Amino acid sequence: MSSHVRYELDDQGAAFLTLDAPETRNALSDDLLDDLLAALERAGADDAVRVVVIGSSHERIFSAGGDLKAFADDSPTLTKYAGLDRFPRLYQTIGGLGKPVICAAGGDVLAGAFGLALACDLVIAKEGVRFGCPEINVGVFPFMISALIYRNIDRMKANELMMIGDLIDAAEAQRLNIVNAVVPAADFDQVVRAWAHKVAGKSPLLMRMGKDAINATRDMSLPAALGALRSQLALAFTTADLKEGVAAFQDKRAPVWKLR
Repeated sequence: MSSHVRYELDDQGAAFLTLDAPETRNALSDDLLDDLLAALERAGADDAVRVVVIGSSHERIFSAGGDLKAFADDSPTLTKYAGLDRFPRLYQTIGGLGKPVICAAGGDVLAGAFGLALACDLVIAKEGVRFGCPEINVGVFPFMISALIYRNIDRMKANELMMIGDLIDAAEAQRLNIVNAVVPAADFDQVVRAWAHKVAGKSPLLMRMGKDAINATRDMSLPAALGALRSQLALAFTTADLKEGVAAFQDKRAPVWKLR
């Protein structure tokens, strides 16, 4: 069986996971989600991978979101419920991967894929692409991704996106601070790769520690978060990479990081 996700690891430690089901506009079917989860787990387990980029082979669509045909079929409700665990597993896998994940939004990012983008650490968008949750227009509420939307977007704008279903363009997404950069189409692939390589050049150990700390403390109270982060900072002081980073800065040279 062919995979719906292409996997490419380049020589600078960037793993490119490309959604590749153009006939369905990369709908997040069970098969595609299983393939994406498997690709993320592969990248997470490979010490050579320092950053993950999720993109799309479709010229105009990153992903159309959940598979509406599957939502409306006659499968038993319990079967559908069991299958829905793929969405929280996907979002939690990205958060707990220990490696930065970049969403390369080269096409429209819709519905459940909007949640996928918001779960990533960085989002780079091509000029003209759109973001949003239009599923309310066909009788579906964006239940699963509402948790991610509310953690990333102010309440009233979040309600507007979910309850009206209109899409926003990349420039508006950047104004809302859910996109890091908006790039002309001609430069998109080059910029995505440049960002990936810049991230890959950081200490993989400190990046893992930092991302794990963010993931663990995101929903803590401030005192609890500060206590946990203090412990992580103290642990960072014991690493060879921290010492190497300071030494490299003082010597005006590029640091040489450990693999982990």
